Amino acid sequence: MTIETVRLTARARNQLVTLKRRTGIDNWNVICRWAFCVSIAEPHPPRAGTADGEPGVEMTWRTFGGEYADIYLGLLKQRCLADGLPTDHDSLVESLKLHIHRGIGYLANRSGPQNIEELVGLVVHEVG
Repeated sequence: MTIETVRLTARARNQLVTLKRRTGIDNWNVICRWAFCVSIAEPHPPRAGTADGEPGVEMTWRTFGGEYADIYLGLLKQRCLADGLPTDHDSLVESLKLHIHRGIGYLANRSGPQNIEELVGLVVHEVG
């Protein structure tokens, strides 16, 4: 089983534009990967309903995950299990969307990273 499409809201799209400008990262999928990792590092699950809104960005799972798509899927499944959520297709899609949105929100915050060095420092600090 795999996720076919990753859909994000117009609000997330606007935040991605900001992050792209700040960090110099050219591709939204790369920023979304960072956002996902930042979010799953949080101990609490994201709130349901925080990723609702007008459609804005759509990418394939392969575009999101790249050569590490299987690893991201494993991380997502593990996080769902840790949060007491099912790992069926619909639950995985919803959880992924919530984590990416939460991570984008953290990164796009005014006190979020202002350049690529701060982005890397943020993630290294969270993991370390």
